[in-house]
Amino acid sequence: MRILLVDDQAMMRAGFAMILSVEDDIEVVGQAANGAEAIDQVAALNPDVVLMDVQMPVLDGIAATERIVAQSESKVIIVTTFDRDDYLFDGLRAGAAGFLLKNADPSVLVEAVRAVGHGHALLSPEVTMRVIAEMAQGRTDSSERSSGQQADPTRAAQLDLLTEREHEVLGLLGRGLSNAEIAAELWVGEATVKTHVSNLLTKLHLRDRVQAVVFAYEAGLITPGTPSQG
Repeated sequence: MRILLVDDQAMMRAGFAMILSVEDDIEVVGQAANGAEAIDQVAALNPDVVLMDVQMPVLDGIAATERIVAQSESKVIIVTTFDRDDYLFDGLRAGAAGFLLKNADPSVLVEAVRAVGHGHALLSPEVTMRVIAEMAQGRTDSSERSSGQQADPTRAAQLDLLTEREHEVLGLLGRGLSNAEIAAELWVGEATVKTHVSNLLTKLHLRDRVQAVVFAYEAGLITPGTPSQG
C-alpha cells in the first residue's frame, strides 16, 4: 500500500513515516509540505492513501483534498488536532475517506491507513461523536443551538425518501456503528444491513459512510449528546 504524507511540519511527517515504514504491507512513497505539493505528488506517484494535514501554507488541506479526489483514485485521510472543527467537516465534504487524530496511537494510524486503503471509510464511534460534538459547539454561539441541534430543512426533507428501516439504519450509522453492530442492534443479518446502507446511500446521493455521518448530523438525526453505542 503506497502512502503520501502531507504536513507542513517536517517532524510530524518523519514520525508518521517511521511508524508506517516498519509495516511490511505499507510503503511511504512521498512527502509534501503543503497542498500544492501534495497535488503534484499524487499526480506523479499515484499513492493509494494520502495522510492530509489541514492548516498548511500555499494551499490548505481542504482545497487539496477536493482536487485530489476529483483528479485521482487516491483516498485521503484528514489528520486533525480539532483546532478548527469546520475544517474537518469541510474536508469530509471535499471527499476525504475519513479522519484521524494527530495524537492517535501508532497502531490506530496503521489500521486507519489499511482500512482506507482497502476501500473502507474511517469511522470510529468514539471519534465520530467527538467530532460531531466539537462541530456543533464550534458552529454557533447561540443558546438555541447549544440546547438542541437545528436540523437543515433540506436534509430533513430528504429523509422522506427512506423507508422506516433505512431511516433507522442511517441513525445508527451516523452514531458510528459498524454493519455488525447495527445488525446486532436491530436483530437482523449483517447482509441485510449492507443492503439497507447501500440503498440509503443511493437514495440520498451519498458517496460513502463518512458522508452519511455528516448527513445524519445535518438532518438532525444525531446530536452531540447521542451515545455512540446502543
